[in-house]
Amino acid sequence: MTILAARTPEQKIAIVTGGSRGLGRNTVLNLAARGVDSIFTYRSNEAEAAEVVKQVAQSGRQAVALRLDTGNAADFDAFVSQVRDALSTLGAERFDYLVNNAGTSHHASIDATTEQELDSLYQVHFKGVFFLTQKLLPLINDGGRILNISSGLTRVTIPGSAAYASMKGAVEVLTRYLAKELGARGIAVNTLAPGAIATDFSGGMVRDNPELNQRVAGMTALGRAGVPDDIGPLIASLLGESHRWVNGQRIEASGGMVL
Repeated sequence: MTILAARTPEQKIAIVTGGSRGLGRNTVLNLAARGVDSIFTYRSNEAEAAEVVKQVAQSGRQAVALRLDTGNAADFDAFVSQVRDALSTLGAERFDYLVNNAGTSHHASIDATTEQELDSLYQVHFKGVFFLTQKLLPLINDGGRILNISSGLTRVTIPGSAAYASMKGAVEVLTRYLAKELGARGIAVNTLAPGAIATDFSGGMVRDNPELNQRVAGMTALGRAGVPDDIGPLIASLLGESHRWVNGQRIEASGGMVL
């Protein structure tokens, strides 16, 4: 890749985990629409990631796709090295925004959840978020933003979601501690908790199951399930200067589920 000239402070860079599909993809594209370049991760589908890079380029911005399993903390040092290289190609030494979005789903009652399943959720949804953020802290600019993606399931109790929701609850607590500890650097840290969104997450169950989609709509004040365009623009906005005084907060974007 061609190394670009040094960037101005107004030219921002985001790192988005799980940016090749779903909410992460929508976030990367909405950041590009706001003039923000991205380094985003994908786990396995290189073709999907390449398509996102292409769409960002068509909007006049740049994106770099890096393969990463966010549940494997042993790879994080090597990933940070790749991030340094990617930043160099973008004409920067540091980045401005971190969106911890990557995740996996799980649906099982408490008595049917296995130790292996719980460990896997922990690796991705809490340990991965904790240590990837830790490893990237030296590279994020003072005055930057961190946004951790949680779930409406930390507020609304739906049987079969205990293990997943518990990990997201841990991330919400971590968010407040990050906000406190990073305040001296001017870094704001928040949680965004989407409701049920029609994506390919969890096998596309909200998007592709009409009965479930209608059930979600029936428990939502605005009368429908969410779509990616309800979330990506919000994430991009929360990272911007207009929300600089929002810190240590859990913000739910669910259309008013179970009020």
